[in-house]
Amino acid sequence: MGIIIAILLFSFIVIFHELGHFLMAKKNGIRVNEFSLGLGPTLIGRQIGETFFCIKLFPIGGACMMGEDDVDDMSPGSFNSKSVWARMSVIAGGPVFNLILAWIFCVILIGMTGYTPTTVAEVLEGSSAQEQGIQAGDVLKEINGRNLYMWDDLNLYTLTHSAETSYEVVYERDGEEYTALLEPKVLEEGQSPLIGVVAGEQEKPGIFGSMQYGLYKVKYWINYTVDCLRMLFTGQAGLRDLSGPVGIVDVVNDVYETAAPEGARVLFLSMLNFGILLTANLGVMNLLPLPALDGGRLVFLILEAVRRKRVPPEKEGMVHFAGFALLMVLMAVVMFNDIMKLF
Repeated sequence: MGIIIAILLFSFIVIFHELGHFLMAKKNGIRVNEFSLGLGPTLIGRQIGETFFCIKLFPIGGACMMGEDDVDDMSPGSFNSKSVWARMSVIAGGPVFNLILAWIFCVILIGMTGYTPTTVAEVLEGSSAQEQGIQAGDVLKEINGRNLYMWDDLNLYTLTHSAETSYEVVYERDGEEYTALLEPKVLEEGQSPLIGVVAGEQEKPGIFGSMQYGLYKVKYWINYTVDCLRMLFTGQAGLRDLSGPVGIVDVVNDVYETAAPEGARVLFLSMLNFGILLTANLGVMNLLPLPALDGGRLVFLILEAVRRKRVPPEKEGMVHFAGFALLMVLMAVVMFNDIMKLF
């Protein structure tokens, strides 16, 4: 059952991504030739108007085919006949829709469970926070220049920047802001180093508050993805820490087996939280300025807007082809790692 849920969840997120491309294409009068879920041979499909909608054999990925690679097609309704700004909006539509979906999921999650504010409930004895004068009731505002909206933000920063020996924390007390330099310390044998502040209870912010904190939660997941990429490039994480579709299905199955005995509500919230991670990650990754990704295509469109003329199509095509080839190699390595982890 967990595997089925994983496939359905992943498929829904991919469809929503492609829907962003599709709707922006329609808004700009661009012809969409094919809208598909999955890769490989077509299983079922139907022609509706000018678009062929179909489901393919392998439920991994999807596509919104607009003939964008046919640079010679300048006929009315073709992708390449439109202005650079119209084409940019279409390419950006997919990742933006992923982030919108992440926000919708976050609003539901926070509306049901609440969030943990950055108000300090307790200061641990002997900690750096106690030595620096932080007290219960203080509100943490920043850590090393990054804004803190929820306690999750603090946990994420200290987790992904654990190599740092100190953190500059800005906190508020009675309307005044103060700065403290906190050093993680081992307070009890066998524990990890701590800065010494303890979170309070969760709060439910209501409908409009959930919408606001939903944005903060999306920002948290964007930071999570960027921090993980930084750790990958700095050597703090390796390729074995990456997961592809096989790994995702395995993780979702584990989450299902853990949450299912706790009841439908816990299962729903667990899957919703994992769905937020997936869709936010897909949105951010697709905006990276790498060839073959939406972000890579946006780079060429931005260059076109600045130069007021297109980059030669054959050169852009070569860059995207090379990027696609490298992406396929990376996917193969990640899939191999995922399969090895199963045994």
